[in-house]
Amino acid sequence: QVQLVESGGGLVQAGGSLRLSCAASGRTSSSYAMGWFRQAPAKEREFVAVSASGGFTWYGDSVKGRYTISRDNAKNTLYLQMNSLKPEDTAVYYCAAGLKFSDRVPDYAYWGQGTQVTVSS
Repeated sequence: QVQLVESGGGLVQAGGSLRLSCAASGRTSSSYAMGWFRQAPAKEREFVAVSASGGFTWYGDSVKGRYTISRDNAKNTLYLQMNSLKPEDTAVYYCAAGLKFSDRVPDYAYWGQGTQVTVSS
């Protein structure tokens, strides 16, 4: 089992920045793909970004160029630097871990509880 705990969410004005963290514990492995998803009210969970153990990264179209995903395997921590935030970025952000480098929710076996990000206009 892998436990994931997100932190760093909050309220920010449009154009601002936030940095999310995801601390992993339990049976962690640097071979896991680690990703971020988000879910706004009444919407499906949406892929944000994923980081593979080999350094590969993949971003959703809506965040490309504004968000940066990174990981520190020594600290078992995943990060998401979010810049130029927009009101439409408002959502609960979830950290996830899985064996596949993927943008699909079903490919991730482990999920955190989520952290709220609210961007005011």
